[in-house]
Amino acid sequence: MSSQKEPAALPLDGELAAVAARMSGLLLPRESVDSVLELVVTFAVPAMGAVAGAGVTLADESGEFTTTAASDEATRAADALQYRLGEGPCLTALTEGVTVRVTDVERERRWPRWRAEAVPFGFRSVLSAPLVTGDGCHGAIKTYAREPGAFGDAEEDVLSRFAGQVATLVANARAHERADRFSERFRATLRERDLINLAKGLLMQRDGVDEGTAFAVLLASARADGCSPAEAAADLVATPRRKGMAG
Repeated sequence: MSSQKEPAALPLDGELAAVAARMSGLLLPRESVDSVLELVVTFAVPAMGAVAGAGVTLADESGEFTTTAASDEATRAADALQYRLGEGPCLTALTEGVTVRVTDVERERRWPRWRAEAVPFGFRSVLSAPLVTGDGCHGAIKTYAREPGAFGDAEEDVLSRFAGQVATLVANARAHERADRFSERFRATLRERDLINLAKGLLMQRDGVDEGTAFAVLLASARADGCSPAEAAADLVATPRRKGMAG
């Protein structure tokens, strides 16, 4: 029986741990993260023995599911079926945060619509593990096999170890992405503030008004032109420069 096997070696365990540790202080490009996920599914196939396909599903901020990495097109197609139907072992692992094992697709009763359409793919066994960290569940890693009963406790242990490392990697990458987006928004806010302050200074000098009046003039100009105060300020600041160049 598969459940009596010794836990399989995990070829990428050390490498993933090292990458996750680096991610705590460094920003890896999204392409690098995707490359690591591709390596994960590549190593998952030989590490799990009878696996015919493996993949990683991630959920984005809007709740949409995407197969970020897959060992083959059959795996992508099997995943797409679950996304389309809104049910299946991978989605259950992801939404409930639990490892899901399907011993025989043809005898499965938990997801009747999925089972009916999954049989033609030729996969008989499925094992899905969630990518869980303290921030929540980020996705799931799953493996497919063409024989029934292909996955037992040993394979579940291996996939869970993969999932733990991948979850840390994905969580750290997303944290860096959020920080980077926040930093860009902050820089944009500072640029807008500087433009508005510069425009107010020009109005105060040109019209001999105080700061409050200058800001009111800027707001009125923005409303009249149907733009933001920062855009009105940018246009005002650019006007004297254009006149100077023309002169």
